[in-house]
Amino acid sequence: MTGVRKYNEQGFTLLEVMIALALVSIALVTLLSLSNRSISVQERLQRETQATLLAQHIMSQEEVLKTGRNSGWQQQDEEWFESPFSEYRWRVSYEDTIIPQVKQVTVAVLWGEANRNEQVSLVSFLEN
Repeated sequence: MTGVRKYNEQGFTLLEVMIALALVSIALVTLLSLSNRSISVQERLQRETQATLLAQHIMSQEEVLKTGRNSGWQQQDEEWFESPFSEYRWRVSYEDTIIPQVKQVTVAVLWGEANRNEQVSLVSFLEN
């Protein structure tokens, strides 16, 4: 017989360890990027929700105050909100409808940079 020695392999080779570390690092980088993306999406949704609530507030004011404007509807009005909502501004516009006694009221709440033009708009119809 020949003198071939057989031995039991115990442990991992350096190549196997490097491949396992590469796979784990790719998975961790992917999870971290998903976490950052989730945070940015949550921030955007929070801004949109806040803008929607502010638009509803302005629309309810217009509905309450419309009785004093029956004869003098303004075509457009724009202002900034006060603190803590000073990053938002609102715009109200009125348009005629096919029914003379009804006006279309559009409330837009805008925020962010002017070139991005992020906004939420609500449209309602008010009786003269």
